[in-house]
Amino acid sequence: MVNSTLSYFLLSTYMLVGNLRYLYFMITAMLYIVIVVVNTSLLVVICVNRSLHEPMYLFLCSLFVNELYGSTGLFPFLLVQILSDVHTVSTSFCFLQIFCLYTYAHVEFCNLAVMSYDRYLAICCPLQYNSRMTSNKAVVFIIVLWLYSFVKFLITLSLNIRLTLCGNIINSLYCHNYLVVKLACSDTRVNNIYGIVGIVLTILVPLLPILFSYFQILKVCFSGCKQTRQKAVSTCTPHLASLLNFSFGCFFEIVQSRFDMSSIPSVLRIILSLYFLIIQPLLNPLMYGLQMSKIRNTCKHVCYKMLAGRRNRLNN
Repeated sequence: MVNSTLSYFLLSTYMLVGNLRYLYFMITAMLYIVIVVVNTSLLVVICVNRSLHEPMYLFLCSLFVNELYGSTGLFPFLLVQILSDVHTVSTSFCFLQIFCLYTYAHVEFCNLAVMSYDRYLAICCPLQYNSRMTSNKAVVFIIVLWLYSFVKFLITLSLNIRLTLCGNIINSLYCHNYLVVKLACSDTRVNNIYGIVGIVLTILVPLLPILFSYFQILKVCFSGCKQTRQKAVSTCTPHLASLLNFSFGCFFEIVQSRFDMSSIPSVLRIILSLYFLIIQPLLNPLMYGLQMSKIRNTCKHVCYKMLAGRRNRLNN
């Protein structure tokens, strides 16, 4: 059960919002609407078009669903808190948000790792690709990475809920696992040990297939012809951009939560803390939607059919 001596947390960073709350609310609302529209649109495009029911696009569906999942765990909460005069959150909801945002980050990294392996098979083993990466295998990969992420952070959550907390002020815009554990006045050795093991698993498990895949892809690029290199670049560019952007955002969030960043302007600290939760859900659909010709052409076809149907209705 949640510690009964502490019923709520106070999120102190919202004190910096001041008189600009309505401007921040409009910007946040527009960002959330754009994220929901673009990710949902690409999900619908892939689902309704049978020619896109291939492993690569199934992994993209998982990625887009995760963007919607993580954004929904953050943005509605931000919108309420920005307009609120009292920036408190119940203990139960705080732990729920921790679970949501941490599983979002872990699923994102694991999904990108599986996608790197898929790109390795497509570039390095093109003749065996259809047998080694089928749609059924892709679905199994997706189920496993989601279950692995959820189980891993359910354990983290169960350990944190049993802590005795002696403070309730969180210096963040949202509930943060590390900052909650810092408030504990009970023994946190088990939490710390599992936290270290968890960080290793979170980083190492996805990182190994990523490094292996790109090492093999680079070997093929250096030894292959110009056409092979061009194919590798066009295929891997969106994935690499997404991977580097996400790693960049997570790095700054980890650094900010563990070190004193008071010398950095408050607005910049806020932007950096939200970077991986805002830019990633915006970047992924744009990168993959613009880069992949099948998705791009399908979107054009769907838009053309919608416009043609509208013209017919107006003419009738």
